[in-house]
Amino acid sequence: MKIELLYFDGCTAYQTALKHLEEVIREKKLDAQVEMVKIENEGRAGEKRFLGSPSIKINGHDIEPGAQQIREFSMRCRLYLEGDQVNEWPGKGLIRRAIEQALHHND
Repeated sequence: MKIELLYFDGCTAYQTALKHLEEVIREKKLDAQVEMVKIENEGRAGEKRFLGSPSIKINGHDIEPGAQQIREFSMRCRLYLEGDQVNEWPGKGLIRRAIEQALHHND
């Protein structure tokens, strides 16, 4: 399983996203490493299909449902809606569901 956390220095919410991601990896007892991918400019944002900081991709797919249809790639901070809460990072529930889905697709 390839797990990437894409970020840029202007948005520090990636630190919380990394903490949540590492906690879920431990909970699931996965032998997986998180590759930190620093996005430094608009060109790289387009190349990496960067939807904003922080973004987590598992096996090349963004963890947020519906994100594959988004075509606006840029250097911006990202927001996540889970239930009735808006956060600057993905919650553990969203991360957990994405990892479970990726594991199921590997069967």
